[in-house]
Amino acid sequence: MNKSFPKVPLLFLAIVAFLLAMWAGLLRLGWQWAPLRPTLPSVHGPLMISGFLGTLISLERAVALANRFPARWVYLVPTLTGLGGGVLILGGNHLIGIALITLGSLGLTILFGLIARQHAALHTIVMLIGAVCWFVGNGLWLAERPISQVVWWWAAFLVLTIAGERLELSRVTRPSKRSLQLFEGATAVVLLGLTITIWAYDIGVRTTGFGLLLLAVWLLRFDIARKTVHKTGLTRFIATCLLSGYGWLAIGGLLAIIYGGIPAGPYYDAMLHAIFLGFVMTMIFGHAPIIFPAVLGLPVVYRPAFYAHLILLHITLPVRVIADLTLWIPGRQWGGLLNAIVLVLFLLNTVYSIWLGKQIPKLDQSPA
Repeated sequence: MNKSFPKVPLLFLAIVAFLLAMWAGLLRLGWQWAPLRPTLPSVHGPLMISGFLGTLISLERAVALANRFPARWVYLVPTLTGLGGGVLILGGNHLIGIALITLGSLGLTILFGLIARQHAALHTIVMLIGAVCWFVGNGLWLAERPISQVVWWWAAFLVLTIAGERLELSRVTRPSKRSLQLFEGATAVVLLGLTITIWAYDIGVRTTGFGLLLLAVWLLRFDIARKTVHKTGLTRFIATCLLSGYGWLAIGGLLAIIYGGIPAGPYYDAMLHAIFLGFVMTMIFGHAPIIFPAVLGLPVVYRPAFYAHLILLHITLPVRVIADLTLWIPGRQWGGLLNAIVLVLFLLNTVYSIWLGKQIPKLDQSPA
């Protein structure tokens, strides 16, 4: 049944949001290219987080759950967020776009709630909490709270969704009760910090940063990637992405502790891009060979060339972050441009691997 649903248009909407979010980010950095819409730079973050990542995560979940729940209902979630991103891109009434994304995040919350009800476990509850954070953040956005406050709820959505998935996979290593308690404690600190940001932004950001740092340390210590990084092929690539991404999450949390509630500027840029580029995009790099086959029903051929965009990101992102912290504006601009080029390289690398998969359908794939 889910094969007949138009998944490709939804993925297309997500990728368009991804590309235009990058373009908007370059405009914000001062690269003087004509914007497609005068309002485009102002929606750089929302497009990247909700228009692209929110839609992609929702679409991947819809594909996985279409056989357990009514397919039209689960696909409504990425449809709403994709359309919301489209409204923001076209420069329509931004409240309509925000409302559509908010409804989509509510749908994902309900979906995760049903999953947690059917299979109550720590990882399903954590992913449910992540979806709630996305919904709350979008609600604050709809209420016209500053993006600098909203963005930490969005960050928690992505971090907790990923952490919940990794916790589920780490069950094969049989984590101890003590380690699970540490995970719960780190998550609680993140949620405490988010709550505090509503009334005391600076303290809340520092507390949230501390929670993110704790989660990064937990993942570095207990994630199964510590073992799978010693394997070969795609398995090793994914583990390398994960472990390096956890390092960036730790850096982002540490910067949030140090600089606290800065609502804009280079330090703010360094904090957010350590998390969203260094951590989240590295997770996307690692999971793309799994997500795209699941969504499109097409194999992705693993190639060592995947390391190109991973290594280049970890070379170019420090340029940007260091430039931010030293207030070196040209370095920040060039670092941002190089980051965008790396993301385009990732997209091209992935598309080429999908094309190879169509040409050689019987090629033996490394296990994910």
